[in-house]
Amino acid sequence: MNTSIENIDVLYEDNHIIVINKKNSDIVQGDKTGDESLLNKVKAYIKINYNKPGDVFLGLAHRLDRPVSGVVVFARTSKALSRLNEIFKNREVEKIYWAIVKNRPPKEEDKIEHHLVRNEQKNKSVAFDGPKANSKNAILSYKLLGATKVYNLLEITLETGRHHQIRVQLAKIGCPIKGDLKYGFDRSNSDGGISLHARKISFIHPVKKEKIEIVAPPPEDNLWKEFLKIAE
Repeated sequence: MNTSIENIDVLYEDNHIIVINKKNSDIVQGDKTGDESLLNKVKAYIKINYNKPGDVFLGLAHRLDRPVSGVVVFARTSKALSRLNEIFKNREVEKIYWAIVKNRPPKEEDKIEHHLVRNEQKNKSVAFDGPKANSKNAILSYKLLGATKVYNLLEITLETGRHHQIRVQLAKIGCPIKGDLKYGFDRSNSDGGISLHARKISFIHPVKKEKIEIVAPPPEDNLWKEFLKIAE
């Protein structure tokens, strides 16, 4: 078994879906970098663990940006994928994120709405207070979970799923995420990721029709460990 397979952190698996705690160094799907994708790593994991001959089917219902860690859901059958796609499309999924920011937000708890314009060439979105040409509305709620002397931990609930939504909306209110140079933080994190973590996801299982809730432990570093104690 190669190292990349051993390093996969499986949070939940059955015959229909498998849920992984993504590292912020992993890319979910292959791209021009040529780096091994999490999709291929999970396929290899299934092939070995279940002695699957031939190609392994694995479908992706949603994505996380490469520098983000946390919950990613894969479908192990085409039936599960089709139903997951509908669940995500219809926003029948609750997604909770944690973000570490340096600046304290304007309010301890708030619902914010912006209009985002995506720049494909720069792989970046810009947030505006009002509608613009080709903009999409973006809504999230946040609350302050705790603080250290330097940083603040925010819990974010997404109502829409836009390109770089959390990153750009938090930056718009003066709270760029730690390590996120693209959206205004002043320095990078040592691991190259950003301090945004897909903490929890809950939805109705696409086949069993039971509600499942999956929580992903944050990355193993001292600041996350400190905030984990505060949040609990």
